[in-house]
Amino acid sequence: MRVIIVGSGKIGRYIVESLLKEGHDVVVVDNSEKVVEEVTNLYDVMAVCGNGADWETLAEAGADHAELVAAITDSDEKNMLSCFLARKLGARHTIARIRNPEYNDASLGFLKEQLNLSMAINPEQLAAEEIYNLLKFPSATKVESFSRRNFEMIEIRLRADSPLDGMKLYEMRQKYKGQYLVCAVQRAEDVYIPDGNFVLKSGDRVGLTATRSEVSKLLKSLGAMQRQARSVMILGGSRTAYYLAKLLLMGGNQVKIIEQDREICRELCDSLPKAVVLQGDGAQQEILMEEGLEQQDAFVALTGVDEENILMSIFAANHNVPKVISKVNREEMSALAEKLNLDTIISPRKLVSDIIVRYARALYNSEGSNIETLYHLMDGYAEALEFHVNAGSPVIGRPLKEMKFKPNTLIGGIIRQRKAIIPSGDDVILAEDNVVIIGSGVRFSDIADILA
Repeated sequence: MRVIIVGSGKIGRYIVESLLKEGHDVVVVDNSEKVVEEVTNLYDVMAVCGNGADWETLAEAGADHAELVAAITDSDEKNMLSCFLARKLGARHTIARIRNPEYNDASLGFLKEQLNLSMAINPEQLAAEEIYNLLKFPSATKVESFSRRNFEMIEIRLRADSPLDGMKLYEMRQKYKGQYLVCAVQRAEDVYIPDGNFVLKSGDRVGLTATRSEVSKLLKSLGAMQRQARSVMILGGSRTAYYLAKLLLMGGNQVKIIEQDREICRELCDSLPKAVVLQGDGAQQEILMEEGLEQQDAFVALTGVDEENILMSIFAANHNVPKVISKVNREEMSALAEKLNLDTIISPRKLVSDIIVRYARALYNSEGSNIETLYHLMDGYAEALEFHVNAGSPVIGRPLKEMKFKPNTLIGGIIRQRKAIIPSGDDVILAEDNVVIIGSGVRFSDIADILA
């Protein structure tokens, strides 16, 4: 289907790349001739040079017969106007990137209704919420929520001294009993959807599905449970830092923000009176040490420079800060960060891309189910999707052991009336269930796609 992306910055290009992998017909609109030339050289897309908030430009891009228009420029107002005009031209669905905190409070619902927006996305707020979840559960390198947080998938990295090193999964289930499921394992660049005979090794990234309480029990049994972070140092006074600090302060945490720009410091002091805001260059190690880095439960690097975030995160990790999180947008920088043992990386562009890919894929769904959630896992080598199962789906009422699934496919969990079920062969899927599917190398648009 035709998808128009207005704005081709870092987030825009990542979305274009993700949508092309999905097989969509993508059109890019940007007002920079240089950007348009770069995009057309890199990707097999049509590109239009012009103002994405101008109806003639949108008409040239084909907004009148577009299934989806996503406006993700740096201007909230331009994004909203672009979506409004696209709908007037005939676009079926629109998504606007809206980042300003003033728009993301009480007025957001009004704006969505008046502009007929299908969805509003705030990358910085999404990143802040993900970081907040990790700080509440610091043993994990990634936390993904399903069914309104009634069920979760977490990723952990097995350390060299892990008791799971060399253990088969069926042995793990016998020794560490509980309602959890190991559903994906990444080893270097290989991702496995494992069976009971799979042998875990130190260095593996392991994906587990369970409720939060069950995951906590397992990690305590493994001696890998870290206490929730209560004092947090944030490097950089970005919008993400603002949203994160707001969440942390509401949760009763101590927050210290270090920002170089005096005006940004003043704004943060006014909007976050309970936070400690310090003007200074956080890239200077002496400042971090003077401000008590070694006494912090967590350090979060949120500057706009990937290299600075990585370097200062390494410095914090070397000073034994229990939880270190880095915001890294560029793909090559993320890979470098992992090689340097920074295993908790946040990428706002990936969060936005997952949402837009899910929305685009949901538009082509059959009537058997609806996509509720989509996450790319294990550096994009695997997917986790949550489907709401509608009456009439071919997966309803049959014991799982009687169904034949596609290779590298696993049912990670069933949520029935807010109760999470780790499925066995005797379990069945019912209408109105939410089902979490894990797959590698397989594309799911409907719950029935799991069947061979």
